[in-house]
Amino acid sequence: MSETHVTVTGNVATEVSYGETSGGVPMASFRIGCTERRYDRQRECWVDGETQWMTVTAWRALAVNLIGSLAKGDPVLVSGRLRVREWVEGEAKRGRVEIDARSVGHDLTRGTTAFRWATGARGQPPGGAGPAASVPGAESGVESGGEVVPAWIVSALEARRASAPPSGAAATAAEAASGEAGEMAGSGRGGDAGGVPA
Repeated sequence: MSETHVTVTGNVATEVSYGETSGGVPMASFRIGCTERRYDRQRECWVDGETQWMTVTAWRALAVNLIGSLAKGDPVLVSGRLRVREWVEGEAKRGRVEIDARSVGHDLTRGTTAFRWATGARGQPPGGAGPAASVPGAESGVESGGEVVPAWIVSALEARRASAPPSGAAATAAEAASGEAGEMAGSGRGGDAGGVPA
């Protein structure tokens, strides 16, 4: 039997719910709303079309990572296997569209986000250091809120601060960088929801 794989863009419509199966397998789900945009030639402007509602279900490591990464209103991309469930309830025939997610991420056309390696993630270098372990001088990062911020992040933030117009703040670039990096590391989410109301 063939499977239908889809990639959809939309907004997280509910909080992420989390649970475990009786066998201890992590599972998370949320609803996503996908509204088509089309150009109305008569009015000469873009208008919203119909909104499609789907339930996204994730398993194992993806389920665990969704909890600390998504919030209601976030613009996201979801890729996975499409499932249409149908049943009869009394006289009425009901249906629901679901996506068994393979990957989920923020839609970067609408905002920014900051990636953090998950503990024990596949593809992560040994020791859990992420890409910073391969960068010379990464071990000499700045401590912020109990977490060591890799030096390559501090350097990037210092360069960003140096190119920004002066704000009159008395803090040094390193202190400002460690504070901003700490905010990114401790917030669980980076970026904004692209102007989407919660």
